[in-house]
Amino acid sequence: MTVIAATVAALICAVLIAMIVVGVRGRATEYKRNQALSAAMRVAEEFRRRPVHGQVGAPHGIAVQVLDARNGVVAGTPGVLTGPPMATFRPGAATGFKDAQVLCPPAGLRGCHWVIDFSVRLPSGEWQVYAAAPNVPWFVSGGLITFVISVGLLLVLLVALRTWRTVDRTLAPVDGIRRELTEITASKSGRRVTVPENRDEIRRLAEAVNATLDRLDAALAKQRGFTSDASHDLRSPIAAARTQLEEALLYADDTDWPRTARTVLQTLDRLQAIVTDLLQLARLDAGAWQDTETIDLAAMVTIELARSDRSKRIVPHLQEGVQLRGDRLRLVRLFTNLLDNAERHAESQVDVTVRDEDGVAVLEVLDDGAGIAEEDREVVFQRFARLKAGKARDANGTGLGLPIAREVAKAHGGTLKVEDSDRGARFVLRIPREL
Repeated sequence: MTVIAATVAALICAVLIAMIVVGVRGRATEYKRNQALSAAMRVAEEFRRRPVHGQVGAPHGIAVQVLDARNGVVAGTPGVLTGPPMATFRPGAATGFKDAQVLCPPAGLRGCHWVIDFSVRLPSGEWQVYAAAPNVPWFVSGGLITFVISVGLLLVLLVALRTWRTVDRTLAPVDGIRRELTEITASKSGRRVTVPENRDEIRRLAEAVNATLDRLDAALAKQRGFTSDASHDLRSPIAAARTQLEEALLYADDTDWPRTARTVLQTLDRLQAIVTDLLQLARLDAGAWQDTETIDLAAMVTIELARSDRSKRIVPHLQEGVQLRGDRLRLVRLFTNLLDNAERHAESQVDVTVRDEDGVAVLEVLDDGAGIAEEDREVVFQRFARLKAGKARDANGTGLGLPIAREVAKAHGGTLKVEDSDRGARFVLRIPREL
């Protein structure tokens, strides 16, 4: 920022210096030419009254020369009093009694000069009065160019220093936020960065950082809880199988080995179900996605209902033509999880509804059981969370079916919620069709 500000200031100063130099040069050129014009007119008026010979006066730097009718130098300023005429041009018919030209150089002088000629008619003939003013150099003078460049450099330096101080003071809170962030680790994640008092971009940055840290802490807490719950749920069937085998080995002769094997296999089935659900959640969290296809939701539900026998009466209410783009296997997993949950809690009947709501595909699963309390409607979607009623009805459940269903809904850009119903639990899936 300091370099950019200094560069911009230098460019502005360069433009201003150029404008100043051009303006001063124009004024200086005009002033010098006016001096030459005045000197020539004064000498012309003077020798109209009386003959002029020898040296004449003129401002510093102005050369004046008088030529008689025979083009002989009869008067002038020192330096051009002797020698040839400084110019040979004469006023034409269009210019009248005077004319001016730039000569590089005039005779007897050095450098380019602006030369003006006056014609004076006397009884002895037509006399000429020449006056020459030196051209002003582009830099006007060494003192002027040194002064304006010095002022420009000083202004650039002041702008650079001011910008550096302003940027340093402005970014000081950002540096503080950076230092505080370097001290925040996974083991010390409860800290937050300091929020400045001023309501500016830095404050909004600090608030955004703190909000991000809040989400990270929530994710870490969720991860720790998930790890703890997973460890507990995995340890329980492993410990049960180990206990059964150790007990059987202690009393090997009295053990019913086929029965023991069946019991251990049941424990391994529960363990396998937990591992399968964990792998499914890991894939969903990683965003692993299969090729999408167009799915007829009513046809999918019909096929899945026909594949397996259910212990409760399933009543479908299916609207034809409700199609969406998605992963068929995952949507089937979502539906079977909802159906298994509803069947587990229903008294006698489960209603399955498919319909379209203004371009949104809706799948609804409603059981006629005891329902879910309003305060527990989000708890059931937490991983490994199981309500007392669920544990009583199915002790071998993993508590991962509904979380998997919700993650599948999110992966399809939809939502899965527990909504109000007159009786039982009503799970409603909504996915934008966007065909």
